[in-house]
Amino acid sequence: MGAFVKAGSARFTTSELVFYRSAFGFLMIAALVCWQRKPLKTPLLAMQLRRAGIGFTALLLFFYAIAHLPLATAITLNYTSPMFLALLSPWLLTGDKPLTRQQRLVLNMCVAGGFAGICLLLQPTFHRDQLLAGGIGLLSGIGAALAYVHVKQLGIQGEPDWRTVFYFTLVCTVASGSWMLIDHMTALSWQDLPLLTGLGISATFSQLALTRAYRTGNTLTVASLAYSTVVFATLIGMIVWGETLSLHEIAGMLLIAAFGIFSTRIKR
Repeated sequence: MGAFVKAGSARFTTSELVFYRSAFGFLMIAALVCWQRKPLKTPLLAMQLRRAGIGFTALLLFFYAIAHLPLATAITLNYTSPMFLALLSPWLLTGDKPLTRQQRLVLNMCVAGGFAGICLLLQPTFHRDQLLAGGIGLLSGIGAALAYVHVKQLGIQGEPDWRTVFYFTLVCTVASGSWMLIDHMTALSWQDLPLLTGLGISATFSQLALTRAYRTGNTLTVASLAYSTVVFATLIGMIVWGETLSLHEIAGMLLIAAFGIFSTRIKR
């Protein structure tokens, strides 16, 4: 999905990319709902809308950070979300089986180790004129953590993955579409369809997979494994754009993979 966003950013605005990312998923989930006659009514509508609103806000903040910061810095700031998850989960998550003090210490070390690997891989930098955008990028990480907490809470209450993704894509489509109408709308051509279709398909399936993972798995373990996003993005960059890896970048990838795998073995 990130590769399609990178390829499409030269032609489309942020609001347009967010809209096409969300609209495809909404239409796909809506078609599934109609075909299988799945019930959309839920006693947790307020929580669903709250999760969707938080997720959309975090997405906007993330895109703003990407537009005003070096890409490496923006991604690193957004990937502070697992660290905030580790801080928030004892107070906001009641469905997970409690970890022992030693397990929590080791798991928090894994999250911190994964974040250190990201910093080593991406080598983020800051300048004084980027403090505002940097703060917004950090807020996107906090917002993402809160959204993941809501996904876990919805799963504990028995909400299916498709319903959570439906309400999220619905809110994102309406909100980003309104923003796009006010801001700017690029005329589409047939050449744009492969890129936008690829963006929609990859975003929808990854969102479903992420929602299932947070609903059924240990929240902090899933967050640690989500660091692999950076590894896959780096590999795609090498294959598609010919980007090369230095020794410190390879070391960062190994740190991310090692701490992610180790975190899954802490609690059986």
